[in-house]
Amino acid sequence: MKDQTERQRDRLAAQVFVCTNDRDSEYACCADVGGQETLEAIKSWLRDRNAFWSPIGVVETACLGLCSENGTAIAIQPRNEWYSEVRPDDVPALLESTFGPDATQFRHEAGNSSENGPTAGD
Repeated sequence: MKDQTERQRDRLAAQVFVCTNDRDSEYACCADVGGQETLEAIKSWLRDRNAFWSPIGVVETACLGLCSENGTAIAIQPRNEWYSEVRPDDVPALLESTFGPDATQFRHEAGNSSENGPTAGD
């Protein structure tokens, strides 16, 4: 086993977790309300800004516990920000308010202010 904690802390300023959970149930699940489409919208938004391999990671995940018939659940860590009912059309405004229009603003765990983080390839 190799501990990679420090390496990843230095490399990733934030991770966007997107629920795509699919379940056979009477209750809503993100797969049925556009989870995969929302995930692709997030990836596209980052790619359009040449920020897909940046300090912003995107993670497809199972249930985040915010199930809704109106959209997908998303968590942005380490900011501890949680969203429900996110639709693909919501992605640009959400990510722009979080990471700036060019996906270059990263708030680090220790601070509450936005600052420029490392760029892709650093």
